[in-house]
Amino acid sequence: MYRARLLRSTPFRLALSFGLFFIVALLVAGTIAYGLMERELARAIDRSVGDTYSVVASTYSSNDLEDLIAAVDTYSALKSAGDQAFLLLNKRGERLAGNIRTAQFKPGLSTVAAADLGLSGKDPIRVMVGGVDGNLLFVGQSYRETDAIEHIVLASFLWASGLIVAVAIVGGALLARRATRRLESIERTMIKVSGGNLACRIPVRGNGDDIDVVSTHMNQALGRLSGLVESMRQVSADIAHDLKTPLNRLRMTIEQALQQQGQTETVESLLLDAREECDRIDATFGALLRISQIEAGAGKGRFKPLDLREVMGSVAEIYEHVAEDNAQKLELNLQAPAPAAIQGDHELLTQLFVNLIENAITHCPAGTKMVMTLAATEQSYLACISDNGPGIPEEERELVFRRLYRLDKSRTTPGNGLGLSLVKAIADLHSAAITLEDGGPGLRVCLSFPKTGNQ
Repeated sequence: MYRARLLRSTPFRLALSFGLFFIVALLVAGTIAYGLMERELARAIDRSVGDTYSVVASTYSSNDLEDLIAAVDTYSALKSAGDQAFLLLNKRGERLAGNIRTAQFKPGLSTVAAADLGLSGKDPIRVMVGGVDGNLLFVGQSYRETDAIEHIVLASFLWASGLIVAVAIVGGALLARRATRRLESIERTMIKVSGGNLACRIPVRGNGDDIDVVSTHMNQALGRLSGLVESMRQVSADIAHDLKTPLNRLRMTIEQALQQQGQTETVESLLLDAREECDRIDATFGALLRISQIEAGAGKGRFKPLDLREVMGSVAEIYEHVAEDNAQKLELNLQAPAPAAIQGDHELLTQLFVNLIENAITHCPAGTKMVMTLAATEQSYLACISDNGPGIPEEERELVFRRLYRLDKSRTTPGNGLGLSLVKAIADLHSAAITLEDGGPGLRVCLSFPKTGNQ
């Protein structure tokens, strides 16, 4: 089973393919190198034969063959039979010295078999024939050394090819085993996730290879999936908990209307209350649907370049009078230079700042001062809405982004607990980090929007 899986694994096949490619390249390069080496060795033996011939011929003195005969006999005695060939013939064709029998050769270089010269070797002999004052001098050298070099090179080449194949197979198996283990960990994680365990994550080694990159992206996707599923569970629980009360009130109102149907004024008042309760329930479901659509990416297609200063300025202009009517004060402090260009949806961003301002106006007492600030950093724009009201306890600052979550002190005020959930969804859609900080006193909500080109 493991062997079959190993043979099917991509790293093993890549290693074998690379090994085959390397062998083909080695064959081509080796063939070229072998041809060049063979040519150079042939030239080298020709030079060697020519040099030896020149040295022997230089021992001849005019009308004195004794030195030449002695030189030929000396060279013949120094070399083993079949390795080098020497022959000296006089002007009448008689053999004067040497280790080969008389033969007919053309002047110059030629190649003959050792047997034709009466030598015991099997390797061909490279022969140089020339005249020395009417005498014929034969000097020959065997191809034994050059053939041995060629055989060594060829054997080395074959051994190297075999070693490469073995290394490719073993290395491919090791790489495949290593990669297979990591892929098996991914497989096990995905099986657990498909079984409902969304907390599982793929192990990451941190070496930055391709499997680590894929695993990191998959972990991010699993984290988002886990968050969405948990959000759905939380929404379901919150709907069951928070909408149970208004539905019960609606049912009780209808029952009272049925019981008092003879009293016209009383029934009309109860029906109006029932309609208001239905409107609140409908608004809650509408807000939940809008949040879900935004979290799914709806509105991303409407993104276009816009000026964050203009968005915040228009919201501040509208709600400045609303705050005054509520005995509060709203100020705008735009520190970022114009234009504060980002990519986004104008309508959604307006809704984001409206929700934050309305939230502050609703939950802060008279005399509260609210400030909208926009500053610029190298990579982003920092938009903050701060107030000096009661603030939010630190332990509840992350909880307020949950759907339908309301602070205990806010349950008597109008609302459905979805304002900040919508703010969080819009911020996430625009890749803006949102944080709740202590305003000392009060609350400061900060959003970091990436500048155009940094998204």
